[in-house]
Amino acid sequence: MERGNISVSTENIFPIIKKSLYSDQEIFLRELVANAIDATQKLKHLSSIGEFSGELGELKVKIALNKEAKTLTISDSGLGMTDEEVKKYLNQVAFSGAEEFLKKFKDAGNKDEIIGKFGLGFYSAFMVASEVEVISKSYQEDTEAIRWTCDGTTSYTLGAGTRETRGTDVILHIAEDAEEYLEEARIRNILNKYGKFLPIEIEFEGEVINNPNPIWKKAPTELTDEDYKEFFKELYPFSDEPLFWIHLNVDYPFNLTGILYFPKIRQDIDPRKNNIQLYSRQVFITDEVDQIVPDYLMLLQGVIDSPDIPLNVSRSYLQSDSNVRKISSYITRKVADKLHEIYKEDRGKFEEKWRDISIFVKYGMMTDDKFYEKAEKFCLLENVDGNFFTLTDYKEKVAANQTDKDENVIYLYTTDKKNQDMFIRAAEKKSYDVLNMNGVIDSHFIGLLERKFEKTKWARVDSDTVDKLIVKAEEAKVEEVEATEGEDGKKKTKKKKPAELVLTEEQENKLKETFTKVITREGMHVQVDKLGKDQLPILLTRPEFMRRMKEMAAMGGGGMAYMGEMPETINVVVNTQHPLVQNIIDQEDGSELAKQLYDLALLSQNLLEGKDLTDFIHRSVEMLQKG
Repeated sequence: MERGNISVSTENIFPIIKKSLYSDQEIFLRELVANAIDATQKLKHLSSIGEFSGELGELKVKIALNKEAKTLTISDSGLGMTDEEVKKYLNQVAFSGAEEFLKKFKDAGNKDEIIGKFGLGFYSAFMVASEVEVISKSYQEDTEAIRWTCDGTTSYTLGAGTRETRGTDVILHIAEDAEEYLEEARIRNILNKYGKFLPIEIEFEGEVINNPNPIWKKAPTELTDEDYKEFFKELYPFSDEPLFWIHLNVDYPFNLTGILYFPKIRQDIDPRKNNIQLYSRQVFITDEVDQIVPDYLMLLQGVIDSPDIPLNVSRSYLQSDSNVRKISSYITRKVADKLHEIYKEDRGKFEEKWRDISIFVKYGMMTDDKFYEKAEKFCLLENVDGNFFTLTDYKEKVAANQTDKDENVIYLYTTDKKNQDMFIRAAEKKSYDVLNMNGVIDSHFIGLLERKFEKTKWARVDSDTVDKLIVKAEEAKVEEVEATEGEDGKKKTKKKKPAELVLTEEQENKLKETFTKVITREGMHVQVDKLGKDQLPILLTRPEFMRRMKEMAAMGGGGMAYMGEMPETINVVVNTQHPLVQNIIDQEDGSELAKQLYDLALLSQNLLEGKDLTDFIHRSVEMLQKG
């Protein structure tokens, strides 16, 4: 029996491993299972190149619990180890001394990082074990089994073992403060999390719990649509069927495989991350992939597997590694190419899915110029009639009729077809087209398009009266004439005066004062305008600039946060050409009629409620009774 000391310069190293990594305790099982997988795959490789001629037999990794003995055992039938290999791999921790370790640990941004950085994968076992046994027999001929033990200090024992077949057993004697790892459900959950797709079968409690050959490792030509859908169900059992998917497969200048799914997205979704799982050689690493997947694709779901990303990965590593940046660019390109391919192959099918995928496309165009360059070919705009247009096609459609006197093309849009219906109808009377822009990020997307397109402006249909939304160049007024026949029998013409009421300054001021008195809400301002007899007596409009500033403040507009607390700015536009408004001018006190018209305007915008609504109803009944 050999006794010795592990070559570290302090006895405090194991308490540091055990206590300082406590919050990440469960990764010990991932590390030990990964070691077992590695030993098994190396043996398969040696067999494939003729370096091992024996029978491979059943290549499983088996995990067993013994609650009475308080042990957890990880067994494989891989390479195994000789006594010399044990001394090399288990007795020499991969750093020169405790001082260096402590300095590196202090600087580590992620506690998982130090495990991989210093070759401490095996020693993570001491986070949960009071003692660790290793019983191993090498695949090499004429070697004996060995038994190594360590109780969490720098002391170890190394002697003869009892194992008769090739492979390794790692036996953890679970510590009192870690007895949760003697529960079957706890171990099963960890194995499902980290080992669901490990490349070697994992057997636990007599059951194989993993899928060693997931479809992302297969060629797309081998797979059907049903295969992709079934795999999606395996990943996300309670989700709706995905819209479509992208199979990733590249081996230069980095290795990457995976499948990304476009899920159905509600327009009111709260964007959540952690939908994409990152693997390294089929070992789960993390679902926090924001450094690998562009932010605008974080709503995608699926799997990315790359051996170029280490098992114990830190955030700082992801931020600085050149391969990670290349992977991010590759994913962006693949997504854009796939969307363009679907658009070209079947535009009708693409339009059917547009409402679900538009949030990906628009967000990507807003945050990535390279993605914008690709996406502007298939990004669609939808009008209130449900027709779709590319950005270029739509500009061509409206340019002739919706260009103002300053040669700006005006894009009219609605964010609420029902509540803004009267404004949409007013625009349509002018043969103007109105876009439906009711997505969660459309207010920001509109800002992007205004910056990208020269000589264009966007205006919501309720931001002003229709004639002021698109101000045309003034046309010379043609006076109407009527033909008459004189006494001499010759035809004569006589100019007709336009039947238009022109208010005096005093009358305009009276209207403003009357309506100002009946306004009950903050942020409302009265203005008078000649809208025409066919328009409503009162319109409530929301100035585009002020409304946008308030919306940006509500969505986190930095220094504009104070605007979010201000009342909404609404203009009360009084139509001087409407007979009811003219009645107010003629009355000595037209406040009752003004109040009724003002409340009607509020009601049309769903702004009348509570006592004001009750008073309006009673007043309406009384006015009807008066005839």
